[in-house]
Amino acid sequence: MDKIIIATSLLLMVLGCTTKENKMNPFFEEYQTPFQIPPFEKIEFSHYAPAFEAGMKEQLKDIEKITSNEQAPSFENTIVELERTGKILDKVSNVFFNLLGSNTDDSMDKLAVEISPKLSAHADSILLNKELFDRVEAVYQSKSDFNLNTEQNRLLDETYKRFVRSGANLNEDGMTRLTAINQSLSSLSVNFDQNVLKETNGYSLIIENEEELSGLPAEEIRQAAKLAESEGHDGKWVFKPTRVSMYPFITYSDQRELREQLYKSYVRRGDNDNEFDNKEIISEMIALRIEKAKLMGFDNHADFVLDNTMAQNTDRVNDLLQKIWKPGLETAQREAQDMQDLIQKEGGNFKLAAWDWWHYSEKIRQSRFNFTEEEVKPYFSEDKVLMGAFDVANKLFDIHFVEREDLPKYRENIRSFEVKNDQEETIGIFYTDYTLRPNKGGGAWMNTFRSQSKFDGNVIPLVVNVCNFPPENEDGVILLSFEQVETLFHEFGHALHGLLSEANYPSLSGTSVTRDYVEFPSQMMENWAREPEVIKSFARHYKTGESIPDDLLAKISEAGTFNEGFGTTEYVAAAHLDMAWHTNEEQISDVNAFEQKALDDLGLIPEIATRYRSTYFGHIFAGGYSSGYYSYLWTEVLEADAFEPFKEKGLFDKETADKLKKYVYSAGNTDDLMTQYIRYRGSEPEIEPLLRKRGFD
Repeated sequence: MDKIIIATSLLLMVLGCTTKENKMNPFFEEYQTPFQIPPFEKIEFSHYAPAFEAGMKEQLKDIEKITSNEQAPSFENTIVELERTGKILDKVSNVFFNLLGSNTDDSMDKLAVEISPKLSAHADSILLNKELFDRVEAVYQSKSDFNLNTEQNRLLDETYKRFVRSGANLNEDGMTRLTAINQSLSSLSVNFDQNVLKETNGYSLIIENEEELSGLPAEEIRQAAKLAESEGHDGKWVFKPTRVSMYPFITYSDQRELREQLYKSYVRRGDNDNEFDNKEIISEMIALRIEKAKLMGFDNHADFVLDNTMAQNTDRVNDLLQKIWKPGLETAQREAQDMQDLIQKEGGNFKLAAWDWWHYSEKIRQSRFNFTEEEVKPYFSEDKVLMGAFDVANKLFDIHFVEREDLPKYRENIRSFEVKNDQEETIGIFYTDYTLRPNKGGGAWMNTFRSQSKFDGNVIPLVVNVCNFPPENEDGVILLSFEQVETLFHEFGHALHGLLSEANYPSLSGTSVTRDYVEFPSQMMENWAREPEVIKSFARHYKTGESIPDDLLAKISEAGTFNEGFGTTEYVAAAHLDMAWHTNEEQISDVNAFEQKALDDLGLIPEIATRYRSTYFGHIFAGGYSSGYYSYLWTEVLEADAFEPFKEKGLFDKETADKLKKYVYSAGNTDDLMTQYIRYRGSEPEIEPLLRKRGFD
């Protein structure tokens, strides 16, 4: 409550700015920058709130123009005009929410709490506007009269569906209650996300005795000392509950008790019964989602969400999860037994626990394949990997990336690239924001500062990839693990989905597709990151410039499916947990008990924890993936099947690449998604390529 009061006061102060100040607000005028990039250096915190307020007012005026039009509703005067609304609001939202995730501070966090429910209410005021919906419905019901092409039909269908799924057919009381639910969910989601970030930043494993660093690589020790110094612990070593800091520690440290301590700080985030605890938030969100689903005519939240996906229903999702769960679990049990045998062989008198898995799996991997991650990292400098990704895009899609030092950016260490096609036409701007920092959310993602469109002139996309890679080493170079190489390629796949878009309408462009399709282009790109031919092209020792040795490359390939049982099991467990929460139809008061029962019912072994526990499962409680975390597996079926032609005809077969570009990366949501896939592949996807890829065949 205190946060809301403070934020409200702050907003009132900001809104009290003068007309002169408003005129200086960058969001109120055309950007005087190359490619109409936001002028980040001129944007101040005080500009956001007035721009949000002005943007909402402007959009409502635009909506009024549509509804007051005395001409009969048509595709152009209703559906297309709707696409034109909200220009100021789009500008400020695209900047604010991007920076909220990647470059936040207390002021932005407070404003997010204040503005999120307002934006939710604003969206509802449009989508629940009866006069507007009547016009949309009139166009929809008489679509045959307008001689629409495929994309226009898709836009009309998606627009109509969006209104219906937003409650446009509800009665007045239903609309009122739905608006209140949406506002509450918006606020709770923001609070959930902020709590996770604060829990992550709030804990430090501080080591004072150098002997307790035994087993750790020298570079990890150096980074820990550097982190300790930044937190005011000179002469000590600090490790945080982040993947970049925690994973090397629990992999290499010989100190089992410390591994347990750091691991538990990670999995207990949001579950410490303190001011940042997320259990009550989860209970409230689940109750509200159930109520909303029933209000919309569905039994539960999952049924409501899946009705608008490729999967369509819970049975198809659960069927897919079960098909991969059984072979994954069987493999994981064999992996666990191998580790338990190693523990006994070393004289350990304990049972393998979740915080031991990384440590002993690494020992087995080193023994079985005779290489370590530390041997590999010197060949994967961030810059070389990025250039490798660019080279793949060039060979597949005939585009190239030109670094620009002169373009506006929101932090100094961010890189910007002008993206050009083979006719030297600029098709987009690409930003990379890769380095870990305390004011950045965890994980990795792609987003846009502006989406591509063509219907009012050619608007090029402004795309950003955000990751949390380790800081520079003592030589000023960022070195990546092979998993981080895959992450870079994954997010780059999302970026290509946005950069190569050729849609006419912004609401259909780029990544504006269903959750169980959006990960397809990104996971597809990971395939090239695993190919020896591609790795060889960019993997060079950062000091000597020597190419990665063939024997080391062969070992990486041989180890490709190592620990796959673990990877599959922890992921499917998280997807199952998501479905358990959202097929539930009752109020849940004990979050941890519900979670444990769901995982016990699945048969998750105690040596493996679900990839995300509920209290920090941002995908489903803060990131728009509720009832959708299965999407990574669903789209992996797509990409494994889609990569088969490249394996048969060549990694850069031109005919296949052209089809992939046309029907996947450039198509956005301009047609039925399965239809687009079939146009590329010739048939619906099969699961067998995925099973082979994971070593389960």
